[in-house]
Formats: sequence, C-alpha cells, structure tokens
Amino acid sequence: MLSGRFVTSSLRQCSRRAVSTSNSSQIRYYAVPAAEKIAKFPGTKGPDGKYTVTLIEGDGIGPEISQSVKDIFSAAKVPIKWEPVDVTPILKDGKTAIPDEAINSVKKNYVALKGPLATPVGKGHVSLNLTLRRTFNLFANVRPCRSIAGYKTPYDNVNAVLIRENTEGEYSGIEHVVVDGVVQSIKLITREASERVLRFAFQYAQEVGKPKVRAVHKATIMKMSDGLFLRTAKEISKEFPDIEFDAELLDNTCLRMVTDPAPYNDKVLVMPNLYGDILSDMCAGLIGGLGLTPSVTLGNECSIFEAVHGSAPIWLQAWQPYALC
Repeated sequence: MLSGRFVTSSLRQCSRRAVSTSNSSQIRYYAVPAAEKIAKFPGTKGPDGKYTVTLIEGDGIGPEISQSVKDIFSAAKVPIKWEPVDVTPILKDGKTAIPDEAINSVKKNYVALKGPLATPVGKGHVSLNLTLRRTFNLFANVRPCRSIAGYKTPYDNVNAVLIRENTEGEYSGIEHVVVDGVVQSIKLITREASERVLRFAFQYAQEVGKPKVRAVHKATIMKMSDGLFLRTAKEISKEFPDIEFDAELLDNTCLRMVTDPAPYNDKVLVMPNLYGDILSDMCAGLIGGLGLTPSVTLGNECSIFEAVHGSAPIWLQAWQPYALC
C-alpha cells in the first residue's frame, strides 16, 4: 500500500520562477530549494468531523469496487464522506474536457478516489485519465509494489517503488498523420517537467526511508530526450547528498527485476512516462497482478488515488477492490 505519510499529502512544493539570462530570454523552472519538503494535505474536517473526498466511480467494474471501498471505510469508521462526481467527457472548444462540477469538486476537496475509466482503442475521445492529468497538472505517478502476506507468488520479498513522470513523453498526445499510411507520434521531454518529478523522487525517498534513487532510461538510443532526463537527474542528485544516485537502462531493469527483485527494495525508481507505465505493470506481476497494486497521481493542488488496473467489464462481480482501498 502507499506510504501512510503520503496518503494525506498534497504536493505544493513546486512553484514556477523565471530566471533572466544574458540574452534576456527567460527559462521557466518548477524547482524549489531541496530543503523545502512536501506539504501536508491542506484539507480540514467539516462540522461532522469528516473529510470530504471526491469519488469518481469509473466504468466497468469501477462502481462495484467503489461501493466495496465505501463499505470497508464505513465499517472501519474512517472519517471520510464521499462526494460522487460524473466525469463523462464533454467538448470545450473542440477538445475533450472534464465537466466543471467534477473539476470544482476535486479542487475544493484536494483529494479524489478514482475507479478505472474506460478508454476507446484507436478511436473516440481522448483518454480521460490523460485528460485528468492535464486538467490538474498531476505530474508524478507513484506506484508502490509490495508482496502481500499470505498471497503466494514466486517472490515473497518485493518492496519496489516506481515514480513515473506523468505529463509528457510518448503520452503527450501529440500525434498526426504525415501522409496516408504514415503517422507521427511526438515524444516530448522538457527540463522543467523532468526536474520536478526527479526532485519529488528524491524527496519521496527521504520521506519513506529509501537510501537510493535510480533513474531508468534509454539514453543510449534516445540520446537527446532521455539524455536530457538523465542529465537533469544527475544535476538534481547533487542537492541530496544523503541519497545515493545511479542510473540503469530500461532493458536491464526489466531483466534484473524479473530475475531477482530484492536488490530493488532499497531504491526509488524514477523514469519517463511510457517506461513507468509498462514497468509498473510488470512489477505488479511480481506480487500477483494489477488487482493488488495501488497508485496515486500527485500535482501542485490535488492528488488522485486510484487502482492501476483498467475497467475490465468482463470481470463484473468477480473483481476484488484491494488496489482501490
């Protein structure tokens, strides 16, 4: 499960600042001093002594497992009340958007619990998960992967944490047809987005007691894009002398983790968007599957907690809610 110290954390540590250069151009940074830690969840209890959490039930099995979560929280007397919202997409200026009611609810409550949302394959509206990330600038996706006591798998000592940059890379949504039969998809890597997720990874390692941070990359092939991410990681690491830093090629990480995941237990792995998506699903397989893997996406103003798995409509009445709890 996610670290308790982060369940009620909301990232407010990233603020933009402009730095003038000799040619009068300006570079935007999300950086903040390394000493500035992640702020605590800013929400407050209502007159009834409960926190209000926005609930996005989702599609497919989403409403079913969301109801289970509500039942479990009620039985455990967790001081939470739910504010359900509908995120059925609407069009604003020709673009897929989240309804204002849902946006206002998340902004007001600072935290949301989201069931899985269905995404059309190859056509239809833009992924709602991507739209949510863009709407709230949810730049860091934390996916812990820990062995579950009593659930037998080939490994019984997995305790990995993956942090995925959540706003750009191959998932920037920049695609177009060049000519008939040729499609171009743009991989976008910026220093500012890399810097903020990398700094968060080091701060997260400090918070949860992990002594090492490892950047996962393919800079041998994508020398400019992943090269920028890797160079930025090396620079940020100098601000955290108490955390050991190294880097590893994505291929090697995959091979070594499925061979023996134990050496990764003392590390926080941080990587660009696509790698984090695939590698975290692979790690879920080490502990028993996607149904056992929670996730949280964090931004400057709010956090959205969710399961890693999809809407899985064929598994109605057969899925368990562990990853969403």
